[in-house]
Amino acid sequence: MRLTARRLALATLDRQFLLERRHLDVVEAVRRVCALQAQSPASPYLALWNRVRDFAPDDLDAAFADRRIVKATLMRITLHAVHADDWAPFRAAMLSTLRGARLHDRRFTATGLTPADADALLPELAGFLARPRTGAEMEEEITARFGEHAQRVWWALRTYGPVHHAPTGGPWSFRQRNAYLAAPADSAAFDADPQEAAAGVRQLLLAYLRAFGPASARDFARFTLLTSPVITQAVHELGDRLVRVAGPGRTPLLDVPDATVPAEDTPAPPRLLPMWDSALLAHAGPGRLVPEEYRPLVARRNGDTLPCLLVDGQVAGVWRAHDGGLELTAFHRLGRVAWRGLTEEAERLAALLTARDPAVYGYYGHWWTKGFPSAEIRTVKA
Repeated sequence: MRLTARRLALATLDRQFLLERRHLDVVEAVRRVCALQAQSPASPYLALWNRVRDFAPDDLDAAFADRRIVKATLMRITLHAVHADDWAPFRAAMLSTLRGARLHDRRFTATGLTPADADALLPELAGFLARPRTGAEMEEEITARFGEHAQRVWWALRTYGPVHHAPTGGPWSFRQRNAYLAAPADSAAFDADPQEAAAGVRQLLLAYLRAFGPASARDFARFTLLTSPVITQAVHELGDRLVRVAGPGRTPLLDVPDATVPAEDTPAPPRLLPMWDSALLAHAGPGRLVPEEYRPLVARRNGDTLPCLLVDGQVAGVWRAHDGGLELTAFHRLGRVAWRGLTEEAERLAALLTARDPAVYGYYGHWWTKGFPSAEIRTVKA
């Protein structure tokens, strides 16, 4: 049977717990959705608020504090929150990409240093990062060896080295001024041999399909930035642990054998997604949830992916914290039922933000200053 675009969107929503909030511990929820984009400290919290019934932010605070969930640079060379047990295999899968993105970048090569120069520092960093250190402390430590190049060396090492971000306090566990910790010694290999890397890619691909499938190899490449040969090898090695699915286009899709896809007429409730929500970034092109005409509005050229309104499983606008509440901007006219659902969600989210951070994402307000082609704007007070 050939799946429609609607059913593929519903599959993503279902596997991301966006059709129905689940009664799950936050640690298990993070594992089940593969990874949460964590470029902004608030985003993992708001992502889980959309997905977990009776979500309590304190639970995520605790999970970060005791490192059952860890924050590190992984897929797409951006920060993600992942289950602690998934970090090592995911990093093994991504390590070649992470190293190349930094050690072959002009900002590093212009120093005249070699990759071996940077790699040689990794064992020493593990000891220095036994307790949380700020970026400034790391650069000061590295200066003794690399002098004026210390900042660029640390820029590379913090991306591909066995390093986690360390919680620095409220309101969202991490502040924009970061601190760092060494990964646990039993999972902190400085390099991944080819077998470990291949096994990591296979594990990451299976986790991705369980969370975002059915999907194409190109979708997985978009989610990770892994190369086509690496992905092709993983698909071949997984063999019958994957199944082929026909979608609306010509490109074959992959899935795990026991996965299900909701029926065409399954309702999709309204949601207020955070910035950089993984559900919007997991597929090639505009993604399954973003209408083509709205992609330039919500995914900006500099990479910012704005907080979005979901209506019937599709992006229909954006939201922001504003004037003591939330401002909802719809790109097209919505019916009364849709507005009622969005308003109820916004009231609950505004209450959470009032207790934590009423000005969440305030740094990105310039996108609203520049304006949107809006059909309707409504404000919901806390």
